[in-house]
Amino acid sequence: MKFTTNMETRKLEVVGLTRVEAEIYINLLDLGQAQAGNISRRTGIHRRSVYDALERLIKKGLVSFIKLNNKRYYLPTDPKRILELAEEKKQVIEGIMPEMESKFNSVKEKQETMFYKGREGLKTIFEDQLNERKEVLVFGGALNASEMIKYFFPRYTKERIRRKVKLKIIYAQRKEGITVPFSEIRYLPPKYHSPIATNIYSDKVAIIHWTEPLLAILIKNKDIAEAYRKYFNLLWGIAKPG
Repeated sequence: MKFTTNMETRKLEVVGLTRVEAEIYINLLDLGQAQAGNISRRTGIHRRSVYDALERLIKKGLVSFIKLNNKRYYLPTDPKRILELAEEKKQVIEGIMPEMESKFNSVKEKQETMFYKGREGLKTIFEDQLNERKEVLVFGGALNASEMIKYFFPRYTKERIRRKVKLKIIYAQRKEGITVPFSEIRYLPPKYHSPIATNIYSDKVAIIHWTEPLLAILIKNKDIAEAYRKYFNLLWGIAKPG
């Protein structure tokens, strides 16, 4: 009859055991010791597969064997060996982590254009502004942007002020009573209104579509950011204070 231990085997697979190895080891814990044929009959696993798995388990230190009357009996070793295997895997991963992080950072530096979608995607851009701690220049966009990402902007504003990240904003429409702490605001004529907002900060330009579906493009390029910054300064000189 086939003996299944799905929950236990799935957990043991986390430390690198195959499903067959895990099932054989758990059965040996129940049996204490057994021949390969007994294990095959109990689990329903083909005898050849049982032998192969037992050899792998021996190499991993999870199974040992004794010979009685020229017959080989397999025994499970202390389950604490599983913790040792997990620790060994952790040490291997930690050993190659610096090289992997170096490669990741190298690729990340080369990624000059990234696309974001939805509220969580836009939050990523605003979190990035906080981390850069540089002045943010904004033109275009919606006056009700904060209402479109509710509960996020109060925290963003509080943290922005704490980190001294100033905003300079150019709107092309007016709304009574609008206040943006730690910022300067100027206005262009309403005919220039667009739901597309451009955020310039550090060496990045974020182009945000403030209507559903919310979309954003983040460009990381020093020359492009500088060009947009010059364009913003031109508009700033034309725009009128509130």
